[in-house]
Amino acid sequence: MLLKTKGVSINIEETLVGKVTRLPENLTSDSFLLVDDEIQAYPDKAHLGILSKQNDIYDLDNGSVVLKIPTLEHLTEGDIVSVGADGNIHTLYRVDSYHNTLLATERCNSNCLMCSQPPRDKNDVSFLYGIHKKLIPLIPKDCVELGISGGEPTLMGELFFDMLEKIKHELPDTEIHVLTNGRSFAWDHMAYRLSQVDNNRLMLGIPVYSDYYQVHDYIVQAKDAFYQTIAGLHNLARYNQRIEIRVVLHKLSIPRLVKLAKYIYKNLPFVEHVAFMGLEYVGYTPHNIDKLWIDPMDYNKELGEAVEFLANKGLHVSIYNSQLCVLPENLWQYARKSISDWKNSYMPECQSCSKLEDCGGLFTWNLKKHSEHIKPFTTNVLELSSGIE
Repeated sequence: MLLKTKGVSINIEETLVGKVTRLPENLTSDSFLLVDDEIQAYPDKAHLGILSKQNDIYDLDNGSVVLKIPTLEHLTEGDIVSVGADGNIHTLYRVDSYHNTLLATERCNSNCLMCSQPPRDKNDVSFLYGIHKKLIPLIPKDCVELGISGGEPTLMGELFFDMLEKIKHELPDTEIHVLTNGRSFAWDHMAYRLSQVDNNRLMLGIPVYSDYYQVHDYIVQAKDAFYQTIAGLHNLARYNQRIEIRVVLHKLSIPRLVKLAKYIYKNLPFVEHVAFMGLEYVGYTPHNIDKLWIDPMDYNKELGEAVEFLANKGLHVSIYNSQLCVLPENLWQYARKSISDWKNSYMPECQSCSKLEDCGGLFTWNLKKHSEHIKPFTTNVLELSSGIE
């Protein structure tokens, strides 16, 4: 799915953020007019600018314009975009999607072997915060859920909490899901500061990859990361923050998976959700594939034992990024359609599968690396497995 395009900018000196519309009568001071065909006259209503596929446009001196944009078809009425002086147009929020995420920063204090978005050591916090400050008031008030990711969002410092408070003010009914490694919350003042935001719709998704510190630290490539994460989790629990534990499934996490499940139950019983997540073949993963890859079919025993142990203890458990055909049927109840719509794909053989609508599919990049056991279900097979004649 296209989330970025580029044209030739005119009269744009700083990054602009606004909604898009194809209807001149809907223009406001915080919106862009999309022009697929010729425009005869520059709009007389207040607006941010014009985004056009055309090579030229009438009366360019009157405002901000981006010309020669290859396509605008990916934009829907009300979507929110940023437009830079370089002509880059980034889709920030899609009105027809439940999978919208704010990128807090590309910096990170870990360097995970399977990171899907490898960190970049760049001073981007102020720039990205400036964009989000303009974006958040424009997001529809009926937004169901909004993600915050990185990098490591807490490296924004005080701006992280400012952003959360702005979201709470503008979107009080929206569920907020923050992906963080949790290490910053080992410092009590960080956990306390988060509690001051006082948003019971906010949940933190924090990874724990092993019950043994050396395994976790090796996976995240950061000394003392395990102890910092566990201390952070307990600090957050002291302030009644909502927590989800995330476990990525690969060759390094599988051997101690059941022990990790028991560790979570014994030491982190306050967590609200535990998600076991299939490996993404993107970012660092292709470079470390020999260390990480195990066919999902080959870890079903460990996964099943870990999932059912936690579920039987009353914890809410999910399996993300997995296909039903590589899971035993007793685990289907935990499988979720978790992959964001813009990166979700299915293999050609999946089109004939009778469970297609129930299956979460694959990451688009996992079409290059996936289980060898993916195959479509047929109605007859399902009937036989159910004992129906």
